[in-house]
Order: sequence, then C-alpha cells, then structure tokens
Amino acid sequence: MIKVDALTRRYGRLTAVDGVSFAVGRGEIVGFLGPNGAGKSTVLRVLATFLAPSAGHARIDNLDVETDSLAVRRRIGYLPGDTPGYPAMRVADFLRFVAAARGLEGPALSASVDRMVERFGLSPALHQRLVECSTGYRQRVGLAAALVHDPPVLLLDEPTHGFDPLQVLAFRQLLRDLRGDRAILFSTHIVADVEAVSDRVLVIHRGRLLGDGTPAELARQAGTDGRSLEVTFAELVRASTRSRDG
Repeated sequence: MIKVDALTRRYGRLTAVDGVSFAVGRGEIVGFLGPNGAGKSTVLRVLATFLAPSAGHARIDNLDVETDSLAVRRRIGYLPGDTPGYPAMRVADFLRFVAAARGLEGPALSASVDRMVERFGLSPALHQRLVECSTGYRQRVGLAAALVHDPPVLLLDEPTHGFDPLQVLAFRQLLRDLRGDRAILFSTHIVADVEAVSDRVLVIHRGRLLGDGTPAELARQAGTDGRSLEVTFAELVRASTRSRDG
C-alpha cells in the first residue's frame, strides 16, 4: 500500500533523503528508525503530500503522491512530528472540525468522534483548549485526528513523544489492534518502540536507507546476531559513518 522508489528530496544543496526505496504492505507495521535528522520526517512529509520529491517516486494505494495528491490524502492518517491543532480550539471542537474536513457528517461524524474520545481517553480534556493540554494529551488528540476517518494507511512521526510509560504501552497495543488490513509506517528514534511492535524495520542515516528487514535479518547484515536491535541499529549507523567519512 506504500511504495517508495529511489526517493530523493533536496533542500538547496542539502540532500535530506538520498535514493530511498521500500514498500509497506497491507497488514504490516513497519518501524522507521534513525537518529535525529536522519531523514525520517522528510520521507513521511513526502508520503503525506506536504513535500514534493526532488527525484524518484512515492505511491499510496497505487496513487502517485504528486499527481494524485488529493486522493492520497483521503487514504492516509498522518501525525506529524509537531502535533497539529489550533491552540485556541477546544479538544471536542477540534476533533469535530477534523472529522467534518474528512467528509464525515451527522450521526457518522458524532459516532466516529465518540470512538476516538473513548479509544484515547480524552474525556477529561474535551473542554480544554489545546494550548491548555499537556504534551501527552495533545499527542493523543493528534492520533485521534489521524484516525477519525478510519484510513487504510497510517503515517506516524514520533507518535510516542510526550507519553508516559503506561501511555507508551497502550500505544503499542493500539498499533497491534489497528494492524488488520492497514499499512502502518511509524518513525522514531526510540528503538524499544520499534522492537515491540514492528514486523519489519527500516534504518535510515544521513538520508540513506541502511537496512530493511526483520530485526534478525538486520542483525545478520550488521554482524550482531543474538544481540538486541539497539546494538544492531548502533552498528549499522557506525558502519555507515565510517564508510562515508573515510
């Protein structure tokens, strides 16, 4: 459902993403792992149609992110790294606004918002303005907004930012519950989140994809068999740095 082919994105002379290719199929949870500034958010912004590729192609549900951008947006739920929202809006109003913008109306809109409120435990914050909510609550509101229209593809950028340990565990279970017939790609620099729920792992550093596979496959590639994903990730990044810095 997600297909990326030789994707490159430049900002002037800076190449933020350099020839990245991968795919995420229906029913898969794929963790996108990399240090801060590795290019994860840029890839997700291209997939979400916020940025155009400088080269290469990206498709969602067989739709090109450039030429079919409106159709792509209907099929994705996107949580950016900077949690979205209008600070002066109350949580309930914001969720209803997003649901309406996604084409829901009447009883269907109310039912969907109610499901999100229950799923993310938002009742205590419903009448608070977004600016008054804690980081964790704002993140939960962002996740609810990404899911309110029940999209087949989820793109989540640092989704556990601001979560306490119990909320992290609940988020991991949420991804497992949502897997079904969805394609889920979530980026993070927290190895434990990826290790806990991912079917496959993408490792990116300095804009280049270093690995794509299960933790065991990546460990064989890095020569870290029998060790943790954290050790494997560190070795892949170190090896890439040694190779590029000479």
